[in-house]
Amino acid sequence: MRSRFVLGGIAAAVVLVLAGCGKKEEPAKAAAPAAAASTEAVVKIGHVAPISGAQAHYGKDNENGVRMAIEDLNAQGITIGGKKIKFEIQAEDDAADPKQGTAAAQKLCDAKVAGVVGHLNSGTTIPASKVYNDCGIPHVTGAATNPTLTKPAYKTTYRIIANDNALGAALAIYAAENLKLKKVAIVDDRTAYGQGVAEVFKRVATEKGMQVVDEQFTTDKATDFMAILTAIKGKKPDAIFYGGMDPQAGPMLRQMEQLGLSKVKYFGGDGICTAEIAKLAAGAKTLGNVVCAEGGASLGKMPGGKAWKEKYDTKYPNQFQVYSPYTYDATFVLVDAMKRADSTDPKVYTAKLAETNFKGITAEIAFEANGELKNPATTLYLYKDGKKTPIE
Repeated sequence: MRSRFVLGGIAAAVVLVLAGCGKKEEPAKAAAPAAAASTEAVVKIGHVAPISGAQAHYGKDNENGVRMAIEDLNAQGITIGGKKIKFEIQAEDDAADPKQGTAAAQKLCDAKVAGVVGHLNSGTTIPASKVYNDCGIPHVTGAATNPTLTKPAYKTTYRIIANDNALGAALAIYAAENLKLKKVAIVDDRTAYGQGVAEVFKRVATEKGMQVVDEQFTTDKATDFMAILTAIKGKKPDAIFYGGMDPQAGPMLRQMEQLGLSKVKYFGGDGICTAEIAKLAAGAKTLGNVVCAEGGASLGKMPGGKAWKEKYDTKYPNQFQVYSPYTYDATFVLVDAMKRADSTDPKVYTAKLAETNFKGITAEIAFEANGELKNPATTLYLYKDGKKTPIE
């Protein structure tokens, strides 16, 4: 083989031509991967949720949804702008803290991610939405439900789940019309989410003729509710509405049982509507009194819910909570807009989000002018034998 490289001028050219006509094609094969690599582009999609702290189980579930979506998108071999796209996640932890939420948002802006799925909490999503708007990166949340989020009508903010106006109202109507309850006490954790959903419940419950006999406040870090519940017990309510998340709802249910409030109904929004609350209630019989609401169809009624859940459970056993189907769809919604714009540049494709008409696993997704989901579903749940069960 060495002699072919010492031939002079014309002889060397003849050898090269003959080599090209022969059976050996190693040089052409070697060039192919290099050409493919030059037309492949890495596109990062950000995700933010609490991955540390008491709400980490929600955050991990959300992140799992995005990771599943990215894996499925990459399996499709998507080409945008003439380049094969490889999607990657850039995951950030906001610990359910508004300051960390805005810091995480700015970090994603600085990293020039193509889009963001998140955040989980309304208290982190609302301030982060301004950061994304200012840097021109779209974000889609499948978890934050406070109606205030879409009031600025940022062209970068979208939500693919029903907001608290729907959740709080559905619970109040069920309490008054289906269960015929008369008196309710209200507790909230003073977060944007907890306070917001509690206010909606109070307003609609009052309109439906229910009497609010007490209002109490706590925090999203508290675990001792004995003083609050003792005060409520004296008012003899038929139900307690809690605006907050399951790390507080679980201990509250245990303490209600300890105080003899075992026949009092317990209402809450999607923040308590998790598998985890059954663990946190630690066998308290009061879990059977829970009525909670989610801003979407039950998994069994989602267009692709059952098959998707089986796949999720295989990949992430015992990690499912609430929102991962929505973060999965949110990721696809971002990429669908990129495909329709034939660009992964937020400056180019963001406008296409407003024109979304996407058949997701959760629903057919289209948006109102302010970024809210059109025709959102709401589902109420009970806990039967410790298992979350939709009220059909």
